[in-house]
Amino acid sequence: MRWTRAVAWVAVAALWLACGPVVLLAAVAAMVHPRTRGRLRVDRPDRRTTLVGVAGLVLLLGAVWFVPDGRLPVPPGGGAWVTPGYTGRPVSPQPLPGEPDRPGPLGLSVEVDSGWYGAEHCGHLLPDTHERLLALCTSRSGARLKVLDPRTLRPVATASLPDPCADVPPATGTGEEVVVATGDRRLLHVTTTDGADAPAVVTQRAVDLGRALPAGACVVSVAVDPVGRTWFVTRAGEVGVVAAEGEPSVLALGESVSQPLAVDRDGAYVTTAEAVHRVVTRAGAPLETWRSAYETGSGRKPGQRDAGSGSGVTLLEGGLLALTDNANPRMHVVVLRAVDGSQVCRQEVFEDDASATEAALTAVGGTGVVVTNGHGWTGAWRGVLGRRPPGGVARVDVVDGSCATTWTSEEVAPTSGTTLSRATGLLYAWTKRRSWLGVDAWYLTALDARTGRTAFAARGGTGPWAGDAGSSVTIGPGGTAFVGTRAGLVRVVDGTRGLRD
Repeated sequence: MRWTRAVAWVAVAALWLACGPVVLLAAVAAMVHPRTRGRLRVDRPDRRTTLVGVAGLVLLLGAVWFVPDGRLPVPPGGGAWVTPGYTGRPVSPQPLPGEPDRPGPLGLSVEVDSGWYGAEHCGHLLPDTHERLLALCTSRSGARLKVLDPRTLRPVATASLPDPCADVPPATGTGEEVVVATGDRRLLHVTTTDGADAPAVVTQRAVDLGRALPAGACVVSVAVDPVGRTWFVTRAGEVGVVAAEGEPSVLALGESVSQPLAVDRDGAYVTTAEAVHRVVTRAGAPLETWRSAYETGSGRKPGQRDAGSGSGVTLLEGGLLALTDNANPRMHVVVLRAVDGSQVCRQEVFEDDASATEAALTAVGGTGVVVTNGHGWTGAWRGVLGRRPPGGVARVDVVDGSCATTWTSEEVAPTSGTTLSRATGLLYAWTKRRSWLGVDAWYLTALDARTGRTAFAARGGTGPWAGDAGSSVTIGPGGTAFVGTRAGLVRVVDGTRGLRD
């Protein structure tokens, strides 16, 4: 009898991996019948069955806590046979004008790998100068900065950080140095070294913000401008600046902030829940030069963390800025003049009562931006059983002083926005596909930046832990795309080129 029961559970597990949650639903329905329960003796588990179950749970917890990071793939969520592993076709690169950058995958014999980091979510990824990845990862036990081998996805160096006050510790970097804001009101300037061929994470400088910020202040964004000044802003709207070797100086805006800063040579743009503020420095201290309010709508929409919030500012060519507001019934892409904050134009996007975003806009084509729709994405549970929100992706361009929608796409990238590779002319997004069989399938999807057409999509994972939780696609060395998921890292690369194990 016990062998019958064991074979039944193994069969259910195998069918779940192949076909997804529908198998579990069918199994639960079958258990309702008394004859099934009696045959499998699920109402009278013996000591052996109990011990096997406990042992399985212990092994699972041991895999989470004791197996080294990256040694195992991210656990599958089921449905591998009933969701496509790849759709579309390979494309040839169609470079866009602008500064050269890293090429992303082109969809040719795509290979997908993953590394499991237990319960850690790596929300910030950044290639360093040694062709490795820096990953800022968080879990309930705190935050850690990892140096990852991009081939194996295994950490080669790790440093623990003070507990963050934000869900994801704000960080910025150039590949040579990373600046991380910690929960104890400090800015850590961190670099990687290779002394004696052993990579290490080294804190080069720690800036104490305690004298400039009140107790309990939480830094939500940091950015380093082109002349080396470090800007930061708190959730309560205190914006500050630190010169290369100076002390922090702070200006209180009096409005809450949840969006990232944007910086240029002259200062910073701060997007609060009510307006965009231009802040520059005078004698080393921050000074506000203009404020431009935007429509905040009727409050927080489904899929937003903060009432009235749209996206942060994205810098465009020609002295222009772009952001999204929170207007009803549709949000707008709003374009402002950087010199004084005056409005150039605005354009409605997506559908009535189904438009919202907090993801960053992607600058493309000089004076164009790409926006994703996150309306209705209220957490991982929103994607359970193959569901997804309305979604959509749109490109808006400024043409002769007016805003116009260039193209729209029905792809759903609910939290992370898009990433542009000018070298390939493609936009990359982590998208959710609807499944009538209840499979939660996530894909690296490539869109033509000029037309919005979907070039290809490669399945990166299934299950709720395959969601990106706001981590954008990062283009790394060798034409590789990386995405930090809820439980690790996914790597997508063309099979005929790129990094090899």
